[in-house]
Amino acid sequence: MFCFSQEKEQQQITATIKDSTVIDAKTIFGIDSFETLYYSTENNSFHKKTKDTIISYANFQLGEITSVNTFNPLKINLFYKDFNTVVILDNRLAEISKIDFNTIQPYKNVSFVTSGFNKTLWVFNADFQYLELYDYNNKKVKLKTMPVQSRVLDLTSDYNYCYLLTENFLYIYNYFGSLIRKIKNTGYEKLAFNEAHILLKKTNSLFILKKNKSEIHPVKHPKMLIKQFLVTNQTVYIYDENLLRHYQLKTD
Repeated sequence: MFCFSQEKEQQQITATIKDSTVIDAKTIFGIDSFETLYYSTENNSFHKKTKDTIISYANFQLGEITSVNTFNPLKINLFYKDFNTVVILDNRLAEISKIDFNTIQPYKNVSFVTSGFNKTLWVFNADFQYLELYDYNNKKVKLKTMPVQSRVLDLTSDYNYCYLLTENFLYIYNYFGSLIRKIKNTGYEKLAFNEAHILLKKTNSLFILKKNKSEIHPVKHPKMLIKQFLVTNQTVYIYDENLLRHYQLKTD
């Protein structure tokens, strides 16, 4: 495990506007390569919008959707933090599983959730300040990481890696739970992840950490208020006031 802290500016990465989409959403959670949109609306319904159709899921008893991981479109997880519960949906937004951490022994106070491999979830245990890889099919913890020493800001993952952003560091774990990289946080607040790279937000500026690299590069883009952002392949999406702007990433 190595620890890095510097931002590199030698490589110029530019985000250039290429398109925009009007959409009335409360929160946009994901966009895939086919521009399928996953988002919630003010009534806390969850929607999947393709070019031809919109399908929806709602569980009003669980309140507001805190986060969604759409990396695996066949097993989309919706986290309802206020009720300490995760719902797993298939690609038609039908319920596959419902995990109520209030009823699991020992009890888990979960603050962040993201997808793991197969039928697992990465969950951040707020009481013990560590990540657990939870097998929801067999109802058991497969592994635990070492506790972190600062407040957690964000969490995301794919099948092979889990990215935990805290106030002090960005931690990168493999699917065995081993810490493979630790990068000093110099003010990053949120992250978005794609198979090619991680996008980090600092105030209203964006930065890129390419996969399997340790150097963070600034992204040159128009000045704007960045409330929500996502990345898919070489496209950055920024959402604000019902307008989803599409920016093409280019390396000079």
